[in-house]
Amino acid sequence: MDAFSDLLRGVRAHGSLVGSSTHTPPWALHFVDGAPLTLCTVLTGGGWIVPEHGAPEPLHARETVVVRGPGTFSFVDEVGTRAEPIPCGESCATPEQGGTRHRRGWHDPGALEPGRESTTLIVAAYPVRGEISRRLLEALPGVLRVCAGGTGDPVLDHLAAEVAVDAPGQQVVLDRLLDWMLVCTLREWFDRPGGQPPGWWAAQHDPVVGDALRLLHGEPAAPWTVAALAGRTGVSRSTLAKRFTDLVGEPPLAYLTRWRMTLAADLLIERASSTLEEIAHAVGYSDAFGFSAAFKRVRGVSPSEFRRAATTTVPAAERPVPAHVIQAGSVT
Repeated sequence: MDAFSDLLRGVRAHGSLVGSSTHTPPWALHFVDGAPLTLCTVLTGGGWIVPEHGAPEPLHARETVVVRGPGTFSFVDEVGTRAEPIPCGESCATPEQGGTRHRRGWHDPGALEPGRESTTLIVAAYPVRGEISRRLLEALPGVLRVCAGGTGDPVLDHLAAEVAVDAPGQQVVLDRLLDWMLVCTLREWFDRPGGQPPGWWAAQHDPVVGDALRLLHGEPAAPWTVAALAGRTGVSRSTLAKRFTDLVGEPPLAYLTRWRMTLAADLLIERASSTLEEIAHAVGYSDAFGFSAAFKRVRGVSPSEFRRAATTTVPAAERPVPAHVIQAGSVT
């Protein structure tokens, strides 16, 4: 398992809604869910993404932005539009909002008349569950933008074809396509020229450190030492230690400890009936005492305190948020 795949483990589209919503310009859609992560891509037309905090971003045909929550955002025809924002959430695909839940209502003939511009926006809002996926959010800005012409273009073609039909299994196909689009978008952004990706991203491309990261993520509970890790990657202990620290930003065992504590934080919530001893063994510690000391040193609270706090409060960011497909266009 590579680091990127691990961090994406809890990020999934689920129950995407497909509907049409047509408006006479000026128009404005205000996405009120405040999802931890939202992907917006335009199939046709264009507009502006206006985040609650930050500068507006133009969004043209076949371009994509990812908005990091919990702030809300709007999609408008023009910055400063006179339109009254329409609150968009799950209800944006309902008839009351000018849309439909049936797939064949997707193409509105009035919106697609010759000479009339139509904007088709796909919005996928993602719940981000657990500490593992939260580490991915920490590596992202408030809004990131990827231009057309990248590896996500074939996914857009599949999305456009899928939303135009009414077929069994469509819901699952749409969800998985949206997940695929998110992965392509993040890859493009991390690899952009002149970018500053997190250390673990760049390190994955290194033949030595990349192997070391895959080993740590694939076998986090193994009794790792720097010497053992160096032996598995085919270099000396000193070479691995320096190369890993230079690329990742911290020594191998410090990285491993933080990763183990991230895994443990999620296990403490997911396995409510497990003892601290069992959680300790699952992340590579021989007893609860050593595990508790490491957890408090890294997380600032004991495992028991963390579990109590996490199970008595459910942040809004943890609640599932559906994905939607919205069409905005000119009508007579």
